[in-house]
Amino acid sequence: MKKYTLILLLLAAGVQFSCNQDLDPTVYSNLTNTNGYQTKSDAIAAINSIYGRLKGPSVGDNFSYWATRHFALTDIATDLGHCQFGGDPGQLSLGTWSSTNGLLREDWNAMYKLIANANNAIFNIAPMNGISGAEKAQFIAEAKFLRASAYMDLTDAWGPVILITEANLGNPGYLDQTPPTSVEEIDAFLIKELTEAADVLPVNYKANAIYDSNDVGRATKGASLTLLMKLYMRSHDWQKAAALTQTIMNLNEYSLYPSYLGLFKESNKWCSENIFSSLSDANTNGTELLNHFGPVNHPVVQNRWQYYTVNWDFYNQFGDEDERKQCFFPEYVGIDGLLYKQAPSLGAEPPEGEFYMQDVATRKYADDETTTYYDGHSVNILRYADVLLCRAEALNEISGPTTEAIDLINQVKGRSHAKLLVLADHTQASLRDAILQERGWEFFYEGKRRADLIRMGKYDVLVNAYHVRVGDGAPIKMPQNKYYTYPQSQVDLNPKLSNADRQ
Repeated sequence: MKKYTLILLLLAAGVQFSCNQDLDPTVYSNLTNTNGYQTKSDAIAAINSIYGRLKGPSVGDNFSYWATRHFALTDIATDLGHCQFGGDPGQLSLGTWSSTNGLLREDWNAMYKLIANANNAIFNIAPMNGISGAEKAQFIAEAKFLRASAYMDLTDAWGPVILITEANLGNPGYLDQTPPTSVEEIDAFLIKELTEAADVLPVNYKANAIYDSNDVGRATKGASLTLLMKLYMRSHDWQKAAALTQTIMNLNEYSLYPSYLGLFKESNKWCSENIFSSLSDANTNGTELLNHFGPVNHPVVQNRWQYYTVNWDFYNQFGDEDERKQCFFPEYVGIDGLLYKQAPSLGAEPPEGEFYMQDVATRKYADDETTTYYDGHSVNILRYADVLLCRAEALNEISGPTTEAIDLINQVKGRSHAKLLVLADHTQASLRDAILQERGWEFFYEGKRRADLIRMGKYDVLVNAYHVRVGDGAPIKMPQNKYYTYPQSQVDLNPKLSNADRQ
């Protein structure tokens, strides 16, 4: 009898939704497909366990997937990220990763654990008799959205990957070695899944008939449509992407939060800009975002590591009027009495009393209101600013610069008091570059940069330009570096995963 032990990791129950209310879930110590999946509570427990996988277990490993590690793949290995330390993040920062990189392995494993939870939930909820048809449809739609999100992240990082669904679980040979499925086939699968999910999921959970309270953070119609929009953007299907952005805007559910800095405060768990986020509560199911992103030797934000940072070149691109430039720790007097700051030139030696930082820590997940070791910052996986900028990009690709495209970009810029764009100043090519730069300023360390660079054909150009300037050479070669090398541990298990063209 196949066991679903501790469904699953104490369900991560309420991990996604406890910012607004405390949940009192039933915890099963030994749930099987004989005594489980009988009631609505069983089904909710299974669905909550999938959300829990966005971060990893609430005890012991608080920096899995969207709780920190994923940013190493999506941001550190780009033109804006930096890690001054060696090891796995250092390899990604230098563009010299290999199949033995531990962060590649751990992120792969985290995504497939989420997929496994989703597959098990769909497989076991589908035949349930103890819930209504509407409840069954809701739970399966949530699971499909979450699974699709993981497959989007997998294909962004590795391209062709192993596609496994609930349909495989009834096959006794489903764990057999199989070749990876093409991105095109996975995309077709995801389009179907997300379209079906969007047809079922509610716009929000206010006065919801299935859940007793407004469970912000659950999958919604808007989240499914936004993820589908991201898929069409990736495949350069600009017309479909543009149509979806308009559909999302017409939901009238989302708007930009007034303050960029306030958007990421630990106390701001959920707001009108959130479309889909991973939520946390400090010390209850907190993460180690603050520890990885916070500054070293800071007098207020103390005992942090300055591990995941941005490089000075990126920081210096911000205009002084841009509120987003305040989202960093560029200069401060440390607890050791030294003045921490940027070096005036590459290789300069600091005078007595000063310390030249190799990179700059960000406040995005390290604001000074946090006092606990495990912080409660939300991670905004999908937010409304992305919809606005994607629409601007799609419109520009369809017909070049337009008043609407410029206005959409300026909505995002205006929120941060950044210098606005002028339509007459741009061609299609220059506006494409401006949108890419704007996306970097707006979404640094939100898991989007590498995908943006690749989609716009600038991954090697911009990453290599930075590395050449600081004397590291030009490590990125396309097309082989479009995707990461498969983790060696996975290649050992399944030799049909080949890294021959990715080295």
